[in-house]
Amino acid sequence: MRNGLSRDNTRRRPLTSTQAMWKVGMSEEVGKALQAVVDRVNQAAARRPKTLPAVPPRLVAVSKTKPPDMVIEAYRKGHRNFGENYVNELVDKASNPQILESCPDIEWHFIGHLQKNNVNKLLGVPNLFMVETVDSVKLADKVNSSWLRLRTASTQTLKIMVQINTSGEESKHGLPPGETVTTVKHILSKCAALHFSGLMTIGRYGYDLADGPNPDFQALLSRRQEVCASLQLPLEDVELSMGMSTDFEHAIEVGSTNVRVGSTIFGNRDYPNTPTPSPERKSKVPTEEAAKKMERLTVTEQ
Repeated sequence: MRNGLSRDNTRRRPLTSTQAMWKVGMSEEVGKALQAVVDRVNQAAARRPKTLPAVPPRLVAVSKTKPPDMVIEAYRKGHRNFGENYVNELVDKASNPQILESCPDIEWHFIGHLQKNNVNKLLGVPNLFMVETVDSVKLADKVNSSWLRLRTASTQTLKIMVQINTSGEESKHGLPPGETVTTVKHILSKCAALHFSGLMTIGRYGYDLADGPNPDFQALLSRRQEVCASLQLPLEDVELSMGMSTDFEHAIEVGSTNVRVGSTIFGNRDYPNTPTPSPERKSKVPTEEAAKKMERLTVTEQ
């Protein structure tokens, strides 16, 4: 841009006083909220047992439904890892001219359900850092072949995580826990363009920690133990992505290395034309059958 002109040769309109005040206020709010979450992440990491791998937790700021300005403000405060749930929203946001100009070192995580017909679109995203939701061998093969084709000039592998459905809910995506080892083995042996980074779970919403450690987190710890023992992988090389706005501190305390926090940083989400709140705000009471299952799943990693 030269002489105050943008790329389309039209002069940018100056902000009105109201817009300027909103931007300053938004910047302060995002900055304070982000720093508060970073502090809580660090404090939770300090409380982890020494028996767990000493891997500093990564905070993924989930900017779903939020404008590019908020991403840019968080980036200016020093944050680099951001997550999106929907392919189209990630494509639009990552390709936004302001973000491309202001956030050259941003690292995008895709954390939503990925359908095979959207793989090519997703893999074209600028600064794509990790796909956390590979949930089948077929999807892994598709991502692998597409990455090879789209990034022929690059030898860089794509970081991926394998998503596990630890709660067994039909509404959740992810592998059945029993298929974890065979899927990871396939990726390691057959998907040369992919770098297996770890395991991811969403888990059941609204779990009450008064009932003990979150069984979904404990189940993911067990799956990592099983993967590492079966495939001779060091524990510290297999990350765990678990924990969101309502439970990320507990997740870190029990071993999470990657937490996905959105509304606590950016505020409540706006869902047009629907009264349904963000899932992070929902609370579900487990059935008696689910409670018994939770008791059986509660184990700790040695």
